[in-house]
Amino acid sequence: MEGITKSFFGVQVLSGIDLEVRAGEVHALVGENGAGKSTLMKILAGVQPADSGTVTLDGEQVSFGHPLEAQAAGVTTVFQEFNLLPERTVAENVFLGREPRRRGLVDRARMVKDTGALLQDLGVDTISPQVKVRSLSVAEQQVVEIVKAMSFDARIISMDEPTAALADHEVELLYRLVRRLRDRGVAVLYVSHRLKEIFDLCDRITVLKDGNLVATVDAADITPDELVRTMVGRSISSLFPAPREGTSLGDVRLTVRGAGNHMVRDIGFEVRAGEIVALAGLQGSGRTEIAHGLFGVDRFRTGEIEVDGRPVSPRSPRQAVRAGLALVTEDRKAEGLALNQSVVANARLVLDAVTPRRAAERARRIPGILSSLELTARSGGHEVRFLSGGNQQKVVLAKWLVTDPRVIVMDEPTRGIDVGAKHAVYELMRDLAAEGVAIVLISSELPEVIGMADRIIVLHDGEISGELPGGCDEEAVMALATRHDTVEESA
Repeated sequence: MEGITKSFFGVQVLSGIDLEVRAGEVHALVGENGAGKSTLMKILAGVQPADSGTVTLDGEQVSFGHPLEAQAAGVTTVFQEFNLLPERTVAENVFLGREPRRRGLVDRARMVKDTGALLQDLGVDTISPQVKVRSLSVAEQQVVEIVKAMSFDARIISMDEPTAALADHEVELLYRLVRRLRDRGVAVLYVSHRLKEIFDLCDRITVLKDGNLVATVDAADITPDELVRTMVGRSISSLFPAPREGTSLGDVRLTVRGAGNHMVRDIGFEVRAGEIVALAGLQGSGRTEIAHGLFGVDRFRTGEIEVDGRPVSPRSPRQAVRAGLALVTEDRKAEGLALNQSVVANARLVLDAVTPRRAAERARRIPGILSSLELTARSGGHEVRFLSGGNQQKVVLAKWLVTDPRVIVMDEPTRGIDVGAKHAVYELMRDLAAEGVAIVLISSELPEVIGMADRIIVLHDGEISGELPGGCDEEAVMALATRHDTVEESA
């Protein structure tokens, strides 16, 4: 791609971008939300036309007016939101709209056989071509998307945040597939905010910033710290802001004693006003189940909860909110937002549901809260679905901040947002702590846990295996997360 430019409504989003992707390489495309990554991918995929510039494929200039034209030429994209029909089989999804025919009828036997060959070619023997997609895990559905791309005899596969919805143990399956594609000579364009994946998988890295090309470098020639500085102008070490001057720990805000449900047992901890306590552990260790228990989504069957010394027993999220709790959910699109509604309507969701009589009065603070979060949107009437991931997350945060929570549980608060937006979330956490809010942080990113938490409670198989101070080594956290120790042993 050479000299690619693109404008929307007079706003320049790409300015003369050059991108070269080679056969048999995994090429990372990185940058903050709004840098132009998605627009560049859509131009390559034939979703949108460029205003100027050229695209050359294997030495021949091409111009795709439709995604089907790009697919026919071997250029396919696996988007973050899958494009699969859950009630159809794997084979039917792979060949949807171009089913092989025999004597005028769909040749299902050949469709199953060809899909099986594609799966085998990628080294996948755990998925049957005849099983319905709805029965597959998220990682397996991603495999189906990649198999569908390969069925077009793909030469270039673009992947947009391919691990955003995957559990930790599922990421390795994607790693194997990407390496298999690379070894077969396929060019993989890989978009991700996760630095570990970029350095684990990618051969070269192209950095975009504000629609401009910053650099293209070999992954071996740049460190993670240098890459972050190239993207956002600050180092990793400065990504996690220090506590605000004057922040001090107050009285105990949240107390949990002997709590348990179908996933966790004998959970006990305290969080003080102004304190950030992280829950760390592997996928399935019980972190989110604790959040759901606190918030009345899947209530604890045993144990006690106190907020500011008062016993509470939330049977529903509404009761939890009235008790002074807030929950930033793990999946903002499925659980946190009404995507077709406006920014302001989303910021009012909790108020309208929990305190409808006072909602209008309390909603007057929304513009100020959105401004303090530095939300980028044309207006409060802008539909949330058109915002970047980072700005969507700011709307979720605004929805809870307007309720003045005393305890806020943040489940994966920076998942799927860029480095700059992450920094904004961390700054907000420090501000909330300085105001005396107690914060429970749940995160799969160990640097985030270690860099932001005052204390770290580590879970293993539904139980607390130990407690560590913030700033400890990643190895210490993983040692407790991968084996069961009592708190006394870890101390």
